Amino acid sequence: MRNELGLEILPEDWRGATLVGRAWNPAIAGPCVITLRDGMVVDVTRHWPTVADLLDTPDPAAALQEADGEALAPVEALLANSRADSRDPQKPWLLAPCDLQAVKAAGVTFARSMLERVIEEQTKGDPAAAEGVRKLIVAEIGDDLRAVKPGSDAALRLKQALMARGLWSQYLEVGIGPDAEIFTKAQPMSAVGCGAEIGIHPISSWNNPEPEIVLAVSPAGRIVGASLGNDVNLRDVEGRSALLLGKAKDNNGSCAIGPFIRLFDASFTLEDVRQAELSLTVEGEDGFRLDGRSSMAEISRDVTDLAAQTIGANHQYPDGLVLFTGTLFAPVEDRDAPGQGFTHKVGDLVTITSAKLGRLVNRVNRTDRIPPWEFGTRALMRNLATRGLLRGA
Repeated sequence: MRNELGLEILPEDWRGATLVGRAWNPAIAGPCVITLRDGMVVDVTRHWPTVADLLDTPDPAAALQEADGEALAPVEALLANSRADSRDPQKPWLLAPCDLQAVKAAGVTFARSMLERVIEEQTKGDPAAAEGVRKLIVAEIGDDLRAVKPGSDAALRLKQALMARGLWSQYLEVGIGPDAEIFTKAQPMSAVGCGAEIGIHPISSWNNPEPEIVLAVSPAGRIVGASLGNDVNLRDVEGRSALLLGKAKDNNGSCAIGPFIRLFDASFTLEDVRQAELSLTVEGEDGFRLDGRSSMAEISRDVTDLAAQTIGANHQYPDGLVLFTGTLFAPVEDRDAPGQGFTHKVGDLVTITSAKLGRLVNRVNRTDRIPPWEFGTRALMRNLATRGLLRGA
C-alpha cells in the first residue's frame, strides 16, 4: 500500500450504497458495527452488537438505513489508518465486516480453476510438472467445460468418458457432479480486513490469491448482501493431498474480507452479484506485476444453489455465514524460472476490485510474522458485556 488507503477502496457509487462493516475502536478496546453516512463513519453498535445480529433482521438494509448512531471518524481518516504498516493505534481502523458468522467456501465452481485443481492433484503439488500435465489434460478434454451443467445427464456422460481414460478426479466430481464442494475456510472472528497483512505459511513455495465474491447469508438461508474476499491458497499443500485442505486454506491471515458488506437494496441486488466482474493485481517488491480477472457470469453453479447446499434443513448456522463463491482466476504466468508458474513473495501487494463492492487491498507476509489472531468470540462477548451491549446485560 504505497499510498494511504482512501476513498478509492469504496464502491464507485458508495454514497448511495448501504454498507455495513466493523472497525476497531481503541477507546473501547473493541470492535464497532459501522456504516457510512455523508462522509462519516457512524457507529451503530447500540442497535446491533454484532453484524450477525443485523443480518438476522427481516430487512437488514432498511433497518440500517433507519438507524441512528454516533460519529466515529471521517471516512477518509478511518480508511487511511487501516493500512497495517503505518497505523496509529490510538485511532480507529477497519476490520473484516463479518464477526460471529461461520466462514465457508465453495470450491471448484469455475471450469478454468477446476482444471487447475486437477493439475495440482496430478502433479502432487509440484509446480515444475504443471505445464506438461496441463497440456495433456486440455488435449484430452478441452479447456471449456462451462456448457456442462453440474449434475446433469451430460455431466454424467462426461464423467463416464473421463473415467474410461483414467482422467477422473475428485475435483471434477465436485466441479460437474451434483454436489458442490463446501468447506470451512476460517473460524468466526479470524478473517482480516482491508489494509491488513495476509499470511502465507512458510512451508509453502507454490501459492496464490483467489479473488472471490463473498455472500452474506442470514441464519434463515437468505442471501442479504455481498463483499470481496481473498481465499489465500497453498497450491502445493493441497496438491499433495486433498486431505490437507485445512492446512492449505486455514492459516493465520489467510482469509481476507472487505472492505464492507454491501446489503441488498434498490441499488444493489442478487443480479449485480451474478454479473459482477472482479479484477486482481499483484505487485511485487521485485517489480513483478500480475493482472487477472474473474467473472461471476462464468460460474458453473448459481450462487443461490451454493447457498442452499451450505445451509438448510440438514445444516444450520444460527449466527449466519459468509460464503466464498469460488474464483475463475488461476495464475499460470511464470514469476521466476520457466515452467515454475506463479507464487507469492513476501511484500506482494494484492488488490481485488469490483465496481459495486470496492477494493480489498492487502500485503503478503508470512503467517508466523504477522500479528497473531487473539481477539476471538470469548473476547468479543466480554467486551460487549463490559460496554453493556449484550441483550439482557
